[in-house]
Amino acid sequence: MEQLKRTSYPEVAIVSLGCAKNQVDSENLAGILHRAGCTIVAEPSQAETVIVNTCGFIEAAIRESVEVILDLEERKERGEIQAIAVVGCLVNRYEDELREELPTVDYWARSEEWSMLCGALTKEASPAGENRQRLLPGYPWWTRYLKVADGCDNRCTYCTIPSIRGPLRSLPEKRIVDEAEQLVRCGARELCLVGQDIASYGKEQGPSRLAGLLEMLSSALPEDIWIRLLYLHPDNIPPHFWERLAALPQVLPYADIPVQHSHPAILQRMNRNPDTERLHALLRAPRDLDEGFALRTTTMVGFPGETEEMFDSLLATIAEIKFDNLGVFCFSPEEGTPAATFPDPVDRETAEERKERVLELQEAIALERSEAMVGAELDVLVEGYHREDGLLWGRSYRDAPEVDGSVVVAAPEDAVTPGERIPVVIEEALGYELRGRIREA
Repeated sequence: MEQLKRTSYPEVAIVSLGCAKNQVDSENLAGILHRAGCTIVAEPSQAETVIVNTCGFIEAAIRESVEVILDLEERKERGEIQAIAVVGCLVNRYEDELREELPTVDYWARSEEWSMLCGALTKEASPAGENRQRLLPGYPWWTRYLKVADGCDNRCTYCTIPSIRGPLRSLPEKRIVDEAEQLVRCGARELCLVGQDIASYGKEQGPSRLAGLLEMLSSALPEDIWIRLLYLHPDNIPPHFWERLAALPQVLPYADIPVQHSHPAILQRMNRNPDTERLHALLRAPRDLDEGFALRTTTMVGFPGETEEMFDSLLATIAEIKFDNLGVFCFSPEEGTPAATFPDPVDRETAEERKERVLELQEAIALERSEAMVGAELDVLVEGYHREDGLLWGRSYRDAPEVDGSVVVAAPEDAVTPGERIPVVIEEALGYELRGRIREA
């Protein structure tokens, strides 16, 4: 990458696309550039240089990334910005093609190749010293994502992640704990642990060390900090995990466990454990300890070979487990994955119809699970205020940021500020939204 010829450090905007793991990468990059003298600004319109941290996971994410880059190219032609840098997963996957198709992009970097990018945007490589996440302008300071590992060894037949991000690489425990303490010192009230599969943490050296890592974090952090677990592959959750979790006050009774499917034939084709009895037992276990334990999952419909009978088994599992929150996607045949060449494809119309049936079933289940909260008192992390309605909104332990529901409370605007936690008595359930009142002292 050729260095920019300038007499001062550039003002940089970072557009972070895709998942929370990408957001952590963007924050790490922001920290490096800030230490090198760059000014990190909120909007591309305020910047000399715009960095797009791309997602290349599925076709829809690729389209979004390319559309953002094309828009920036138009801005550059109009003289609104001086330079464009494209980094991240899409570059990992399609660098040669992108360079050919997008010749006006100034700088390219694969995921975490920040030293080269820093050297191009400033007059030096990455500055010496320990890297620290830096909150991107406009993002909530009270909720931060903490990456514990990168890459993946699971080799699901539909997934591009191993080819994009490489094999599992767990970060050192001390580094994770130090980063967690630093984020809390900067004001974080909730830490969301992320990785392609955090259940596999430490498996390069043997059995999963996730439970031990959580115990270290709980010992190091104040008891009022929330720790939320995202992206636990069900095949890799260690024995007695839920019992160890229940003993840690900071770890929320919440887990995101993407099951994808529940019929053994489809799971086998996905290269996942086809033992559905084990899967059901794993999902029932945390509720046996705590009926209020919140489970989120992701399911996939329309996988090659999925018959109506197989789809019905997925519906039966959803009805039995009663997930609090659920995302559902139609199978996307991604280039380079084994599943893209599997026989017996399911037509798009059938897949979309199955998706709607999953959502309809889940809507009823979510309402049932929410109604069980009526009369309960929940701690709510306040995130915003709607002046026109006189309502503040936030999240309880049941709700991960951006993907789950919310708790809404009628209150004066000056009653609380974003980032505070308040006790709320739940009075009404509206599907994924709970309504309540602030408990009087």
